[in-house]
Amino acid sequence: MAEKAAAVRVNQFLAASRQVITSANPVECVMGNEAADLDSMQAAVLYAYLRGAVPVINIPRADFKLRTEAVYLITEAGINVDQLIFADEIDLDELQAAGRLSLILVDHNKLAAPQEKFASVVTGVIDHHKDEGLFPDASPRIIEPVGSVATLVAELMLQQDEALLEPGVAKLLLGTILLDTVNLDPKAERATPKDQQMVETLLARTGADRQQLFDDLQREKFNVSALGTEDLLRKDYKEWKLGAVQVGIGSVLLPITDWLKKGSDLAGAMDAFARSRSLDVLIAMNAYTSPSFTRELVVYCPDQTLRERLLSFLNQKDLQLSEISGSSSPALALYAQGNLGYSRKKLQPLLSELFSS
Repeated sequence: MAEKAAAVRVNQFLAASRQVITSANPVECVMGNEAADLDSMQAAVLYAYLRGAVPVINIPRADFKLRTEAVYLITEAGINVDQLIFADEIDLDELQAAGRLSLILVDHNKLAAPQEKFASVVTGVIDHHKDEGLFPDASPRIIEPVGSVATLVAELMLQQDEALLEPGVAKLLLGTILLDTVNLDPKAERATPKDQQMVETLLARTGADRQQLFDDLQREKFNVSALGTEDLLRKDYKEWKLGAVQVGIGSVLLPITDWLKKGSDLAGAMDAFARSRSLDVLIAMNAYTSPSFTRELVVYCPDQTLRERLLSFLNQKDLQLSEISGSSSPALALYAQGNLGYSRKKLQPLLSELFSS
């Protein structure tokens, strides 16, 4: 409870940030990248808190629940999720057109293509990725290859005012660094001496159990028990036009048997998802550990000719597929995948080979 009580000042700041947007004054925003992982979110919130700017989580609010580890840790830190400001809750175009917008980028130093229009108002950068050499006049311009941008944010907070690192804030920073560096595991080759030093500092401030916090975050990262079929599919989803065929592939983190228990009509739910995106083929690649790592494959294709061609092709490849019972529709095929080496990265070129020929 101490952590949650300690976020009162952050929550007051977030409430005040919303009022700044609706005023006629200039608005300085701190915005993370479009992937909006935990590191990007905490940096937007906490660096904005440090600076007195407006934090922008760079996804629609509806997508926040898909980042289950972020939902968990931000809530554990005592931050009021309702007060966070998401990309669909602030009109950056309007602010820029009115000459009121300045932008500080965190966890990226190059704008994604849809947001390159904001390049002229970028005034600051704090990041830990490769330096793209952009925004040379930005101030601050801190680009350092540490394991987590949370390390840089924590360092700046310590330099400005140690009192800002209340227990809830420190726990949010600590958990983020641990997750990004795989609990400082040398084999992951992500952690730097600065990350390690900052973890020690934050552990002293939180009194947290390092291993337990990391384990909790790992558990929540793969906890999709509260998600329905649409959210399970779009949590980690990619789409391609392969020849004349529109294909979508989602990575789903639970067994097919558990997925079927969520609702009796998996085929209907996948059909709705496919229709909403004008897909010809929708595939779910299920991957989970229970107790050993396992892969499964769900293929939805309502066109019989296309489906027969696709399933014949997949069964001829070395995915080592064996059929799982439980399908409620001919359009839906369920498989155990014996060859664990086939991830989405390897399956997509196979499908391109099939549909582009």
